[in-house]
Amino acid sequence: MPIPLAWLQLKREPVRLLIALAGVAFAVILVFMQLGFNDALYRSAVRMHQHLVADLVLISPRSPYLATMRGFTRRRLYQALEFDGVEAATPVYAGLTLWKGSDTRPARMIFVSGFDPTKKAFDLPGVNANLDKLRLPDLVLFDSASRPEYGPVATSVANGEQVTAEVGDHRVTVVGLFELGTSFGIDGTLITSDSTFLKLLPQRKKGLIEIGLIKLKPGVDPDAARQVLAAGLAPDVEVLTRRGYMEREKAHWAATTPIGYVFTFGSIMGLIVGGVIVYQILFADITAHLPQYATLKAMGYKNSYLFSVVFQEALILAVVGYLPGVVVALWLYRITDRATHLPLVMGCHTALAVLALTILMCSVAGTIALRKVRSADPAEMF
Repeated sequence: MPIPLAWLQLKREPVRLLIALAGVAFAVILVFMQLGFNDALYRSAVRMHQHLVADLVLISPRSPYLATMRGFTRRRLYQALEFDGVEAATPVYAGLTLWKGSDTRPARMIFVSGFDPTKKAFDLPGVNANLDKLRLPDLVLFDSASRPEYGPVATSVANGEQVTAEVGDHRVTVVGLFELGTSFGIDGTLITSDSTFLKLLPQRKKGLIEIGLIKLKPGVDPDAARQVLAAGLAPDVEVLTRRGYMEREKAHWAATTPIGYVFTFGSIMGLIVGGVIVYQILFADITAHLPQYATLKAMGYKNSYLFSVVFQEALILAVVGYLPGVVVALWLYRITDRATHLPLVMGCHTALAVLALTILMCSVAGTIALRKVRSADPAEMF
């Protein structure tokens, strides 16, 4: 068996090896967290979109994202019903207003969505099970996965207690729960009837809605129907498939806000920091063993063999440093998920991508450090 020269050189200096592994693990953790936040940004942004009961969605083209939708005339839904293939159309109101609980907590913004409870607008079990309750005025459903700053609303409702709050200067009663979750733009969500919504946000005109849900007849292709509706309706509405609506929401956060850029930049900086640490360790190791490299050259070993030794060291550092990094990142994901209620999920593709980036990082550092091996001249050493 060939002597594992790369491993023997690394373990000869345990302190130096531990520092190198800590540097790699730190870079792995930083990249995982940045990628996790970036993925959570897009996952959380389309949580409500995923639960809309619709094949096509009508919105105003001036709408930036879900929490700041612009209104369009309700007549567009009636016009959509005249097209072949359209089975039903449901208007949905959406907007932000203030929530003030019954305790001494300060008021904070909450997202409110309203629709006709005689129709099905969301495929959330907690919503559909309480449609009859929403037909009564001043009753709302509360997202149990909202931020804790709203108070113990979910716990109180689950225990059968009556929970009242002041929403938009109007007193409401929470009569049920559903589970949706927060996002980077929404900390909590209420769902109610369209009539109650207009009481909570009295500045909204009844004839203007934020989202129009279009249900197609069985067998109708959504993409083809979207093109027909887009060509036939006025330009004050944008016709999207539900998937297209989700992609539009993600594009807003990716292109028009600095959040996605910040997370990407953080990942790159983590790789650079880890690469610099690995380079310094490999360079110091090569310098310390330069006479041995010169001896190997004098014995007839070519530079290609010596280069392979350095690359093996880089690969060992990458793989061994990755393992504690991924374990710590998983632990941090769980802590962050509980603290922020954001969907931080480490998928297999993310884990493999970070492993590949770690190997690439260490390989680049090893490539730069190889310059010192080339300078190992047996004539000078002896």
